[in-house]
Amino acid sequence: MSITDALTIKTPTGIVRATAGPRSTDAVVFELNGAMRGSVHVTGTHHPHYWDQFTAVRACLGPVDAYETTAPDEALPQLAHGRSGYHGSLTRYPSDYGDAPWVSVYPLSTAAGNEPSPKTAATLTAVLRACADDVAQRDDLSLILDASRLRKTPGLLRFLNWAAAHADADAVRCTAASHAARRELKAAVAFWWTIARLSSAHPHPVLLLMLADYKGSLARDIHVRMWKAPYYFERAAEERARADKYRGEVASLRAQQRRGRSRRRGAQAYPGTKEKV
Repeated sequence: MSITDALTIKTPTGIVRATAGPRSTDAVVFELNGAMRGSVHVTGTHHPHYWDQFTAVRACLGPVDAYETTAPDEALPQLAHGRSGYHGSLTRYPSDYGDAPWVSVYPLSTAAGNEPSPKTAATLTAVLRACADDVAQRDDLSLILDASRLRKTPGLLRFLNWAAAHADADAVRCTAASHAARRELKAAVAFWWTIARLSSAHPHPVLLLMLADYKGSLARDIHVRMWKAPYYFERAAEERARADKYRGEVASLRAQQRRGRSRRRGAQAYPGTKEKV
């Protein structure tokens, strides 16, 4: 099902050979030898901006999905002549524009939390990239992505529902802040004009000082409130749009769940869930 079951990867520390094991429901694990030993776990993940669309693959150093389970230190990949295991992952996204995919590398570190040398980081990145590229070209990629979505949907639904509620609350706070700023601006402007009329009728240095524009003055406070009200108004609109987007993604994921149940009825059960794949 893969372009090749054994990859030969040129890295700054030497040749690494990565051999793909049998595909599990939503992942492929590559065993490494040569300049590195250990394994790389590759599974599907969502688009960075659309949580309901599983279009990307993520390669993690170790035998498990690092976003779900922490691998024991002794199971982390190591350089052939080294003793440190390494954490990290790389996500390969299909390009929204053109043919070239783009990648995002999660910070690489040793098991002790130290940053690897540039040479080691380049080696780890090359291995992760090669494994991710290979899985992205498999004939069964759609099955991997579909099963990954199935496994991650319950957690995504919890997160997106929380995020929508949080955005709704932020929208309410920003709307209240905008209204308060408008009221305060109106009061401050009225007070400024009261002082201006008083100063015109009874000139006095203290009154002139109260009308001047300097840090902490009434005039400067008015300038601040003039941008504060529309700023919070726009923030409220952005938060409402964000909440609507999250709710739309929840609806999409639930619809995909329902279609998946219908499509998979009678098929092999996916371990750890009540779903069928």
